[in-house]
Amino acid sequence: MKEFIYNEMMVHVPLCTHKEPKNILIISSHAAPLVAEVQKYMEDISCDVISADIKLLREVKDDAYDIIISELSSDAAVLAHINRTLNENGLFVTSHPSLDNVEENKNIMQILGKYAKIVMPYNLGNCSTALLASKEFHPTADIILNRADLLDGVEFYNCDVHPAAFAMGNNIRKEYLGIIKN
Repeated sequence: MKEFIYNEMMVHVPLCTHKEPKNILIISSHAAPLVAEVQKYMEDISCDVISADIKLLREVKDDAYDIIISELSSDAAVLAHINRTLNENGLFVTSHPSLDNVEENKNIMQILGKYAKIVMPYNLGNCSTALLASKEFHPTADIILNRADLLDGVEFYNCDVHPAAFAMGNNIRKEYLGIIKN
């Protein structure tokens, strides 16, 4: 599996969706490749990192982040803390169980739906998916094309891959009807 694809899609999809990302939190026990992707942006972006541990997440300040990228297992408590730490236009991306694990994903998506206007799975390009939850910005309607087009040093992500990542087959659409908020 090409690890760079995962890292690029976990970082560039949210950073090219949010209108003005300034404060990013990465929750991961292996954050270095994700941080390296954030550093490809010319804008003044602050990137904090905590290990994938809910105890550390509890200590994060309220309304502190525009974007949170998480590899922490998502349950109701984790998602409540994520929501608390996101600002009013915040955007959250997380790895999650396979879309084939319907009940677990529906549960996660329903919880996210309490906090976000938009909840959508997207393809990471490596046979896995992530979930994007946004309080304000839509990942296909609000893509910042000039930011996506001007990225240097990416091997997979581009402004065509971004909206295509959100295309889902009819089986997924039917299974998650009323759960996915787009």
